[in-house]
Amino acid sequence: MQVERAQKAASQDATASALLPLSIRGLTVTYGEKPAVFSVDLDIQPARMTAIVGPNGAGKSTLLKAALGILTPLSGQTLCFGAPVKSSLNRIAYVPQRASIDWDFPARVIDVVLMGLYRELGLLRRIRDGHRQRAMHCLSRVGMEQFADRQIGQLSGGQQQRVFLARALAQDAALYLLDEPFAGVDAATEKAIISVLRDLRAEGRSIVAVHHDLATVQSYFDDVVLINTRKIASGPVAQTFTPKLVQETYGGRLPTMIES
Repeated sequence: MQVERAQKAASQDATASALLPLSIRGLTVTYGEKPAVFSVDLDIQPARMTAIVGPNGAGKSTLLKAALGILTPLSGQTLCFGAPVKSSLNRIAYVPQRASIDWDFPARVIDVVLMGLYRELGLLRRIRDGHRQRAMHCLSRVGMEQFADRQIGQLSGGQQQRVFLARALAQDAALYLLDEPFAGVDAATEKAIISVLRDLRAEGRSIVAVHHDLATVQSYFDDVVLINTRKIASGPVAQTFTPKLVQETYGGRLPTMIES
């Protein structure tokens, strides 16, 4: 009987995991002997917008990169819809930090967006009219279609961020992972990005974003993950983004916008 119960519980866990866009267990990443992320368990819920919040150096970006396999963790497992991430990359779109990109690379805006279709294009990279139309549609969604032939390095920071979001849209993913998408962008770009992300959520897509602005967590996101090397808490914003838990995460005085 106990064996049957255990088998049933394992089956239920597997079924639940298969429905989750991202499921992380025991993830630990070290730089030398120092842990950047320590033993993190995390389940990202479907069709939700989730913020990863914590102080500088807390492991937010490291968590995303390790979950994707960009960084090799010391230990832990990450599943995407119940399958290993390496076999699920076609279901994931990743937008890196803008500061980590070489903007001097000689590429037009339309070419950058077409890079989001590389798995579909195959080894020969034959770009057809349908591919260009899709790329232009993605640029239109972020308000950048008129810049299609502009060199990417000639754009402002906010415009560059919109283009990389358009590239992610071209992948038509189920899970979108964004590393500081609002960092260093103008108000119009921030408004455009959050509008697109909400549209994706309405389409049933899941969004996870490393986020630094505590003042907008409650208005932008459904769920929040509080992290400072280890996970402090995670869950719906209303229950999780509390002064007590934020204070524990930041280890100091709370910003005034969430003290009330």
